[in-house]
Amino acid sequence: MATAANLPPAVAEEAAIGAAKTPASPPANTRRKPRGNREARAKASVPLTVVTWLIAAIYAFPLLWFLLSSFKPGSELFSYPLSMIPREWTFQGFVDAWERVDFAQYFLNTATVSIVTTVLTVFFSACTGYALAKYNNKGTRLFFVCILATTMLPTEVILNPTFSVIRDLGLYNSLAGIIVPSVLTATGVFMFRQFFLTVPDDLLHSARIDGASELAIFFRIMLPLSKPILFTLAIFSFQWRWNDYIWPLIVLNDPKWYTLQVALRSIVGAENIDWPVLLGASVISLLPLVFVFFVFQKYVLNADVSAGLKD
Repeated sequence: MATAANLPPAVAEEAAIGAAKTPASPPANTRRKPRGNREARAKASVPLTVVTWLIAAIYAFPLLWFLLSSFKPGSELFSYPLSMIPREWTFQGFVDAWERVDFAQYFLNTATVSIVTTVLTVFFSACTGYALAKYNNKGTRLFFVCILATTMLPTEVILNPTFSVIRDLGLYNSLAGIIVPSVLTATGVFMFRQFFLTVPDDLLHSARIDGASELAIFFRIMLPLSKPILFTLAIFSFQWRWNDYIWPLIVLNDPKWYTLQVALRSIVGAENIDWPVLLGASVISLLPLVFVFFVFQKYVLNADVSAGLKD
């Protein structure tokens, strides 16, 4: 067989060009895996899928029973045998609840508390988490541990001192008395700190070299990157404040400032409970939470923290 050294120069050059154009065979590790392996993995995932759906059904069962019970008349709620599907569908519980409870005023009070508290919680938690993650000053770790230690205390333990502070500040029987103690949460600080720790410091160094100030770095780089954590905490915070009952019950005394959960308590009598009205009012109170979740759930995604960086 003739080698490249024995061929004429023109022929050898054409052979080299042809060899360069010939696609190389893919590496062994990039070749497609046998179809049997994929089918085996698919079969192995079936039990996990079944278990996941079973757990979801267990969690959804009480909620579904609650929703369907709101469409039952009072005589059917405790009739034996119990049935999940209403035998007689009725909207009278919702009508009576809307007429008996001043939803417009209570929705406004609850929305004011929930929105203002959520905005302040997200902002101050982001600021605190960023400072604890990116500024290694003396005592920052100790301060962070102290913040986390507050999660070990039950809410009932700090109710008395918190109420004393709110009363001395003149915030008793006002919506501000509900908002101020709930602004900063250890959960929010922890979430933002852990996220900001994953952001490369090279991104901050590059921004400082380009002349960006610390506020510009925080508002134009760090906050946009933390959008998934921001919306996640916003959903949780809104839910916490909307469903809060104990603290508003202690702080508020005037019915015109009642939040929705405190107002629903007035439906429960001393000796008997009007269950159709209570169930209807409870379902109505859940609608804003469902709306907020479905609107903002698409923002709860993984962030690309390496954007703007070169390898």
